[in-house]
Parts: sequence; structure tokens; C-alpha cells
Amino acid sequence: MKTAPAPEGAKRQTRNQYSNSAAGGYAERLDSIRTALLESGIEPANPDALLSRLADAEGKPVRFGTASKPRSKNGWLIAYHDRGLPVVVLAGDWSTGAETKWVAWVSGTSNKFSLAEQQELKRRMAEARKAREEEQARQWEARAAAAVRRWQSCTKADPDHPYLQRKGIQPHRARQQGRELVLLLADFNGKAWSLQTIDEAGNKLLMAGGKKAGNFIVVDGPDYPARILICEGYATGCTLAEIDPAALVLAAVDCGNLQAVATGARNHWPDADLIVCGDDDRKTPGNPGAAAARAAALAAGARFALPEWPPGAPVHLSDFNDLHNWQGGQ
Repeated sequence: MKTAPAPEGAKRQTRNQYSNSAAGGYAERLDSIRTALLESGIEPANPDALLSRLADAEGKPVRFGTASKPRSKNGWLIAYHDRGLPVVVLAGDWSTGAETKWVAWVSGTSNKFSLAEQQELKRRMAEARKAREEEQARQWEARAAAAVRRWQSCTKADPDHPYLQRKGIQPHRARQQGRELVLLLADFNGKAWSLQTIDEAGNKLLMAGGKKAGNFIVVDGPDYPARILICEGYATGCTLAEIDPAALVLAAVDCGNLQAVATGARNHWPDADLIVCGDDDRKTPGNPGAAAARAAALAAGARFALPEWPPGAPVHLSDFNDLHNWQGGQ
């Protein structure tokens, strides 16, 4: 494991976007809204069906499935109309955090709305934001309760589970239901929020509608740690826990969640030696695993580590579990 000292600062990234468009007829505005959604990373599973429901979204959230999760309805959209034409559309994807605001404007005018209209629109948008945040919170709480019920119904994971055997790891705190491994996602107060399952073939699935952002899998380790290792996946976390049993190991599920977990860990354990252990995605342009781990370490004032590849290590290997298994097989 090679580590680097914590750099001085980090630049916060956001997925929020803003778009405005020259006003036109109804069809032109729908095309502009469709483009704004796609450019901000919000891809409805059925864009035509969604845009046909703009009237239903007047001042209140309309839920919709996205292309990546068509059954989960992680997308939301709120619209405001003037004389039957959409003038403001707010939309987002709860599963990715992407958000956008589309505003129509009339070419040749310097002021889109009067002061009174702006104040009224601001009030309505604030009410709509509060409503969708409350709806999201209710959804997360319902899924959290379902996660706890399933977790409590599971048994201790079988060490001979095919996925564990193939990865060369012990189950640690994983549980099992049928032939699926079940992993609990929790926050720093110990509250359960979601689950991840892994089947015998290694297919991973997060609970639909569960809250992932900022939450993590406690792989293993002490309750009062002096050292904390944060990684992406469960198998990598198991390997790290077996290499360093004295450390608390947290798996963030994916690289997009590393920074939230790392900064949360720093806030919760301000004096701990915190190391973000990244995946080295050497075959992928931009190496997203290493880039995300480095950014997380910057944000959390942590150290940063990648696997140390010996000469001859295949380039498709990317994480600490890959390295451990390859070295064991030599």
C-alpha cells in the first residue's frame, strides 16, 4: 500500500445546473426542456410521457423513472406555467444528485418577470422544494425501516458462499438470506438506511429507494478506532480488514460516495489516522477510482493510498482485493 500525505484543500464539485432558453411555442419549449434535462445528467425513461405531464407538475413534484432505474422513480420534476406555457422547470435525479433549473426568457426583453411575479415565483419554488425534500425524507425513512426488517431476518453469512470463496475473503459482518449476501448501509450514528445484496455470481444490487449518499458498510474493526480505512467495495474492504485488523474499515459502495463518507468520518473521528484506499482504474480514461479517492482525501484531510503493483501485474487488476488474490496465486 503506497500512501501520500494529506494535501491542503479541496475543490467542491456540484451537479446542479442552470439553463435558460429563448421562449417559443409549446413544442419548442418542450424540446428545450428535454435538452436541459439530458445536459444536466437527468435522463427520463420515457421523456415524451414525462413532458406530457407538465400540467400535473404545476407547483408540485411529479415522480418519474430514469433510464438507469426505470422502476424506482428517482426522478422528480416541478413546473410553473404562464398562460399555458411552461416558464420555469425544476428537475432532478435523487439517485445521482443531479439537478437543473430551466427558465424561459423572451428575446429582446431585459426583464422576464415583474418584481411581484419574481417574489411569487420564489415563494412557490421554496414551497415546492420543501415539499419534495419532505417527500424524499419520507421515502428514505420507509426504506430504512424495510432495510432493518430484512437485516434482522438474515442469518450470519456462510464463509463458504461462492462469492466469498472466489474473492478469498471472510464474511466479517455480512449476513445472508437464501443465496444472497446482505450488507447493511448505515450512518455515523449507527442508523440503518439501506442494503446491498451480492449473489453467488457477484452481481450487486442496492435497495431501491434507499439512501446511499454519505452512508457506508461497516466491514469490520473496533468501535473506537485509531486508524480508519475507507474504500469503495465490500470485497476490497474485507481484504483491508484482514491485512490490518486493528483498523476500522468502511466501504462507501462506489467512488462517487467516497468523499461524503471520508468527510463524515473526519468529522466523527477528528483525531483518527484516516486513509482513503482507492481503486486504481488504470484501464479507464481519467482513472476515476484514483481521482475520486484523491479528491476524498483532499476534502477530509486524510492520507491517500493505491495498490502497489509489482512488475508483471496484469493491467486489468484495480483494487486491493485484486492485488491480494493475484499475489496469492503466484
